[in-house]
Amino acid sequence: MSILVTGGAGFIGSHLAEKLLAQGDEVVILDNFNSYYDPALKRLNIQRLGNHPLLKVIEGDITDADLVKRLFAEYGIQRVAHLAAMAGVRESVKQTPLYMHVNTTGSMVLLEAARDFNVSLFVQASTSSVYGETKVLPFIETDNADRPLAAYPASKRAAEILAHSYHHLFGLNVTVLRFFNVYGPAGRPDMMPMKLMEATLSGEVIKLFNGGDIHRDWTYIDDTIDGVMAALERPLGYEIMNLGYGNPISMREFVDTIEEFSGRTINTVNTPTPPSDPPITFCNNDKIRRLLDFKPQVEVHEGLRRTWEWFREWKGL
Repeated sequence: MSILVTGGAGFIGSHLAEKLLAQGDEVVILDNFNSYYDPALKRLNIQRLGNHPLLKVIEGDITDADLVKRLFAEYGIQRVAHLAAMAGVRESVKQTPLYMHVNTTGSMVLLEAARDFNVSLFVQASTSSVYGETKVLPFIETDNADRPLAAYPASKRAAEILAHSYHHLFGLNVTVLRFFNVYGPAGRPDMMPMKLMEATLSGEVIKLFNGGDIHRDWTYIDDTIDGVMAALERPLGYEIMNLGYGNPISMREFVDTIEEFSGRTINTVNTPTPPSDPPITFCNNDKIRRLLDFKPQVEVHEGLRRTWEWFREWKGL
């Protein structure tokens, strides 16, 4: 089967490509290697995949409709794992037009091609941040999710809604997965796990919102990939599902855990939580358990231990 993985040079995308290749699928990666974080790290992710005979890597943009259509035609794309996006909630506050263009218009370009080339299944990455500052805990898919706190979740929620129209009008099978705080080896350097681990070496002062009294539902990369792989196997019409572990912890406990594994003290400073960030993310994963047999295996302390072991080896500690 020929599967397009957009954003396949990124953290989640490269792990997904690795798993798909291992099971014998043809994988086409489309990634623009943008500079939101160091593109060299993305190229390292591609190097990790090796010169696999079933892998094609295309450097280009999901908003380039002509390129996208050529890829679908040339490689006979049958299924899509759409992970590409301008990432970062706080960064989107400063660049709303860019985030709407890439995350919403770019998704439209892919949906158009998926319709035109009769793709059997379109899996679309979304985010737990679409829930905003909801009072409904844990977060559940029946929530309206219509009060986003920044352009990033707004652009993702718009793409979710747009995807429904392609299902309704053209019968496209779309599964939307709302990711919850994904972490693990080779994680994104802008996210808290990698920032904290780097800070154990550099001594950099890390801002802790509300003194660490905010809670996040961390989901290990292997569990996330298992969920995406299951979604790629089961056309379900149109469904939105939370993909998360379901057990939030405070950022203070998160920091303490990394200090424990590293044997080092992390310098932190208390700072107010920005208006773009909710006080908690908390996944109700009942739906994905029921529809995709999702069973997360790695609780956060074990996941951080594995991530620290990878980080230590990577840094030669």
